[in-house]
Amino acid sequence: MANDRDELKKIAGEKAVEYVESGMVVGLGYGSTAIHALRLIGELIRGGELEGIQAIPTADLIAEEACKAGIPLTSLEDHPRIDVTIDGADEVDPELNLIKGGGGALLREKIVAQASSLNIIVVDEQKLSPVLGTNFDLPVEIIPFGWRPLEAYLRSLDAEPKVRTKTDGTPFVTDNGNYILDCRFGAIEDPYALSAELKSRAGIVEHGLFLDLASEVIIAAGDGIRSLKRD
Repeated sequence: MANDRDELKKIAGEKAVEYVESGMVVGLGYGSTAIHALRLIGELIRGGELEGIQAIPTADLIAEEACKAGIPLTSLEDHPRIDVTIDGADEVDPELNLIKGGGGALLREKIVAQASSLNIIVVDEQKLSPVLGTNFDLPVEIIPFGWRPLEAYLRSLDAEPKVRTKTDGTPFVTDNGNYILDCRFGAIEDPYALSAELKSRAGIVEHGLFLDLASEVIIAAGDGIRSLKRD
């Protein structure tokens, strides 16, 4: 079963790559499904089927994977507009809103998503949910200074925040030098209101609610590959 799921993830990633054309600037996102797309892009570049591709990775780890795959890298400073980004998600609701940040790259992922003409999200069907927050805690990236008051603030919003830690018990630190509080809200009935509330608090750098950003979600399901597009 696990091998079947991995194969479906690979096929979903390959379908996302159909949006990539020679000469494009491509955003490279995080996730076990999106990494299949990255590797295929590398194969197509090495085989001469894609030319003039420049990629913007959303995490240092993804930059390393792109270099291994032979994908030329660039930056938003040189290319402030991205043609297409291929990324993953931790939870997807029926309106194609997302929770992201399980890998810790939510800030850069959102910057890249907002700079992209197309955002193609690839997931397996276990990431689908009727309401965001049902199956996945909301990551909130915060600066280390004064994180205890931020934890208390999040509790005042009826969240159960927990500092993300590494295997040795020390705080996980993002590529931007920040902490992440994984916040259990339960079902988030109004993600737009919560997004605005979180953005109003000093010290909160970003949150994992990705609202109105996905152009299409490609799903690796038990019965094959399907996709949902934003109206």
